[in-house]
Order: sequence, then structure tokens, then C-alpha cells
Amino acid sequence: MMPGMSFGMLVEGSVSVLLAVTIGYCVVLNSRLQRLHADRGALGKMVADLVKATDLANAAVGELRATADEADLALHARLEEAEKFGIELANHVSAGQEVMQRIARVIAVAQQGQRATVEPEQVPAAPNKLQSALQQLAARERIRGDAA
Repeated sequence: MMPGMSFGMLVEGSVSVLLAVTIGYCVVLNSRLQRLHADRGALGKMVADLVKATDLANAAVGELRATADEADLALHARLEEAEKFGIELANHVSAGQEVMQRIARVIAVAQQGQRATVEPEQVPAAPNKLQSALQQLAARERIRGDAA
């Protein structure tokens, strides 16, 4: 009966070894599942932080866009005001040139009366600052139109 008993012991020994291997595998699997569960929590926290950072970035971009729009409007208003002042200044320069030309004519006539025998002097033409200012203004408008 020894041989039968040794076969039974061999089977029971094999089953016990397989059972020990299964228990060991279950312990390893359990530790992996616990790490996966812990990583899932960390991953969820990371996703929540990412969503929060994205929301903050979107808010900052919105504020930057609003600030840029305000700056654009203010700059546009100042440019229009500067253009009006430029036109007004050109008109004042033109009016000043006309007054200067009248004064020059009066002086020339007065000098002709004093120098009846002397040839009347030609009044030198003053440079046309009005035309220069208007040309500069038109060039600025072209540049501004190209930039828009």
C-alpha cells in the first residue's frame, strides 16, 4: 500500500504547491490593484487641476482680449483727435500764410511808394506749409489704411 499512498501524497503535495502559487499570485494581483486604485485617485486629482488651470487660462485670455479691445478703442479715438488737430493746425498755418502774404504785399506797396524810381521787389513766395501738412496727413491716412 505504500505505492498508493505515495501517489496520493504526491497529488496532495502538488495541489498544495499549486494552492501556494495561487495565493502568492493573488497577493501580487491585490497589490497591483491597490496601486492602480491609488493611481486612479492621483489621476483624477491631476485632471481636476488641469481643468482648473484651463479655466484660469481661459479667463485670463478673455481679460486680455477685453483689455486689447479697450486699448484699440482708446488708440483709435486718440488718432482721430490727432487727425482733427492736424487738419485744424494746417488751416491755421494756411490762414497765417495768407496774413503773411498780405503783410508782404502791403510792405511791398509801401516800399514802391517810397522808391518811385526803383523797380518794385518781387515778394518771395513763402513755402506752402499747408500743402506739405496735407500731404503728410494723406500719407499717414494711406499708411493707416494699409495697416488696417
